[in-house]
Amino acid sequence: MNETDGTQQIVRSCWTSSLIPEALTMLKTAALRIPQIRRLWQDRASLLAQRDALLRENQQLRASGEPGSGSVFFHYNCSFDAIGAMNSHARSDLQAHPSYVTNFLGVKVSPRFFPGILGGKAGTVEPIPIPANWHADIAEWAAALRAVDLASGRFRVVELGCGWGCWLNNTGVAARNRGLEVELIGIEGDSEHVAYAHEAMATNGFSEKEFSIIHGVAAPRKGVALFPIVENPGASWGSEPILEASAAQIKEASTSGQYQQLDAVPLVEIVKGEPVDLLHIDIQGGEADFVEAAISDLNKFVRYIVIGTHSRQIEGRIMTALLNEGWKLEMERPAIIELVDGRPRISVDGVQGWRNAFSI
Repeated sequence: MNETDGTQQIVRSCWTSSLIPEALTMLKTAALRIPQIRRLWQDRASLLAQRDALLRENQQLRASGEPGSGSVFFHYNCSFDAIGAMNSHARSDLQAHPSYVTNFLGVKVSPRFFPGILGGKAGTVEPIPIPANWHADIAEWAAALRAVDLASGRFRVVELGCGWGCWLNNTGVAARNRGLEVELIGIEGDSEHVAYAHEAMATNGFSEKEFSIIHGVAAPRKGVALFPIVENPGASWGSEPILEASAAQIKEASTSGQYQQLDAVPLVEIVKGEPVDLLHIDIQGGEADFVEAAISDLNKFVRYIVIGTHSRQIEGRIMTALLNEGWKLEMERPAIIELVDGRPRISVDGVQGWRNAFSI
């Protein structure tokens, strides 16, 4: 008797026998003899095992992150499942590369970009960053990946102050893993960081048609900006430009040799007049000024914003500006401060994730 005849006989017995559970067991046994069905069953079992392992890991991490454990990064406000969003993008098939640090999405980062942090860690694969890693915490990772989850067909991201292309690479790889086409646009003032960004894009497999890096400064209005020249680009990631420089400032900067003159580029030019799925803003204290000045372009072109904030005052101004325009706050972790001589000093930037309430 062949497999087909055997399966037909089992089905007939299911109709005639009152022992339904036993018949179903026989049917399953016969079905699993078919290679395609057996592989599907094995894949299902593997996925369930991975899910259960992640749930157990997250429960342990949540427990270790309760108040009093020392981790402030579990203290965020969110309207979606932040940890679930991160887990849904985590890859389980990653292989270490001897020259790079590989993160949980599969993004490769050169230790040369951060010698004081990643030195000696080439050839390692990082675990999922719950509650945080050297670079970002749950709030920022989840908010950025939320924008990927909301995109369809094509994912466009713009990163203001992109450095080595951090969020371009992370969200770009996450979107590519989901089968989306990508367009990645960054703007950066430090020339060495611009070179890092090009290198990181190539390392992570993005073609020149998929990304562009602008050597300039994001600003509310078109003009000239002065950007500091740093000696060690791998150790300096917080340079703040001078926008709308006066003639006297430009002359002084040229004489000192400590600044370079760059184009100040407004948002409408950066986005090329087309909608973007994610705008990531981290411009070293200029966030509120930028949001307030560019609010009409944000409303028109941007579907989701993730902002690194640098003071509680800045956070309040951004909330006022965006709430008044109908934006929805989906993620919020305030800047972490310490008190020095009775004054607040930022120790960790804050994070806000905003969703445009209107279809664009």
